[in-house]
Amino acid sequence: MMRNLHPSRGSAAVDAVHSQGVSRAVQTRDGRALFLMEKGTIRAGAPTIVFEAGMAAPRSSWGLVQPALPAVVHSIAYDRAGLGRSAPDSRPRTVARMADDLDDLLDAFGERSFVLVATSGGALIVRAVTDRRPERIAGLVLVDPTDEGCEAVFAQSFRRLERFAHHISLALARIGLLERLYNSFLLSLPPDSQADFRNEGFTMRAMRTRGAELKGMIAEMNMLRRQPGKPMDVPVTVISGALADMGMSSRLRTDAIESHARRAALSTSGRHVIAEHSGHMVPFSEPELIVAEIMRLVGPSCRGEDKICS
Repeated sequence: MMRNLHPSRGSAAVDAVHSQGVSRAVQTRDGRALFLMEKGTIRAGAPTIVFEAGMAAPRSSWGLVQPALPAVVHSIAYDRAGLGRSAPDSRPRTVARMADDLDDLLDAFGERSFVLVATSGGALIVRAVTDRRPERIAGLVLVDPTDEGCEAVFAQSFRRLERFAHHISLALARIGLLERLYNSFLLSLPPDSQADFRNEGFTMRAMRTRGAELKGMIAEMNMLRRQPGKPMDVPVTVISGALADMGMSSRLRTDAIESHARRAALSTSGRHVIAEHSGHMVPFSEPELIVAEIMRLVGPSCRGEDKICS
């Protein structure tokens, strides 16, 4: 039985038809509520898929991926503290702190295995959780991940661009225009996830959380940069966007792809995949590729609607 798990205050009738499933809330160890959307059926011996969004992104950013999984696959997409409908956190948003929250969410689902799927900065969080208890992680799918092996992200010019982008995001959120920058991505989402993202993803609260997460992730990257890459016994698939976009130069894209290849090679069951038609926003441009790589890890017995995952 799942622990510390209860329905949210949302309407059950609305939840029943939401493309991302049914809403729930999990309590962290210090009593904060983490909001999640749960889809599919828990089955003995089958892993649960947990989606970790990129920096400052809500659960709705997985709105094209989570609904595309077979109905027999159990999946969770959640909002980190201070994002979407999750309660804020008064403590600094270090990667360790964010990993504590993800650990609490996994604990709420009992003794079972998980495939963790993360994009961008979320990859730092799932890697930290995997290092703590690798025995319960059935695999990782890292989608165009932020990686300390990409030397270009430590350049002063990139850091200045990052700070400038954050200040612009704050200014645009304050006057209600930030949403417009992402309209082309939002329009690809199902109507319910799109509405959630528009309502929750561009608020001042979300942007303040973005600043806190950015600080924590930069600190983590600087620490990891001084450490040699550790081999992993957990299967790891790394998906790289092929295109330079979102402020990424061609050189930065090349460096990122090379770092992703090295990350995959650290796993005894590593796999590096190129999303040929995508830049950084692979969950919006090639969701079917992410689904295929998840199913490769979950196993062939989950590919048929009438079969039980094992």
